Amino acid sequence: MQNDKLLNYFHLHFIIFIWGFTAVLGALISIGAIPLVWYRMILASGFIYLFVKFRKIDLRFPYRVLAGFFLAGLIIALHWLAFFEAIKVSNVSVTLAIMSTGAFFTSLLEPLLYRRRIIGYEVLFGLIVVVGLYIIFKVESEYVWGIILALTSSFLGSLFSVINGRFAIRYNASAISFYELLFGMLCITVYLAFSGSFTPSFFKLSANDWIFLLLLATVCTGYAFIASVHVMKWISPYTVMLTINLEPVYGIILALLILGDSENMSPQFYYGAAIILVTVIINGIIKMKMERKKRVIK
Repeated sequence: MQNDKLLNYFHLHFIIFIWGFTAVLGALISIGAIPLVWYRMILASGFIYLFVKFRKIDLRFPYRVLAGFFLAGLIIALHWLAFFEAIKVSNVSVTLAIMSTGAFFTSLLEPLLYRRRIIGYEVLFGLIVVVGLYIIFKVESEYVWGIILALTSSFLGSLFSVINGRFAIRYNASAISFYELLFGMLCITVYLAFSGSFTPSFFKLSANDWIFLLLLATVCTGYAFIASVHVMKWISPYTVMLTINLEPVYGIILALLILGDSENMSPQFYYGAAIILVTVIINGIIKMKMERKKRVIK
């Protein structure tokens, strides 16, 4: 039993390592953000569909539920579009550092959507995160557009997580993921069709791009999602939450190793990124301790 838990803990680190590698793949793939996300979603939804059929998971849902999946799919598509465009116009390090703000967008969105009270320490930590962002803005002014896009992506990702949290409680995670990826892809398809982007050149990709896209869709999207659901059966949410915060760290290290000089940033950038990351981790620790206290009281 203990060995199983240890193996799944290492498995979790491997999954988060893969998520960190996603940003590097976004930089290595030569096509623009819109076709990149379209290919990612159509390939990943196909991969998960095969998994769902293999496991004989029911894909029948009421139309009202499917409408909710459609909204979530649109949001995750926009989230990825902003994420990969941020990488294209800035770099991996800047994008991942800013994406660390997601926990605080979530702390602001939850009171609005779930009608719970605003927690004082979350507001304080939010202000500290703003300080970290200010340092990054100040020293990396050439990447302002990338920072804005990354912030937009972080907000949309948080909105998706809050909305998707309600679905995950009631429905099968793989089925949810299939429909959200499918609907997100269909939304981008409509845009590409009306903008006349489906030209022969759209489907002519280099061998490297095909390899990286297949890695992105299968390993970094389909496999990582399914595996993350599995390890959560063995590992506490507290451990999962803390470990997920290592994603930008893994991603930035991988970017430095693989992409080289384009990812070298000023010392002040890393100070700002560290402020954001440490604040997010402390916030998570406090939140989980408060949850444990509530359980004890009950």
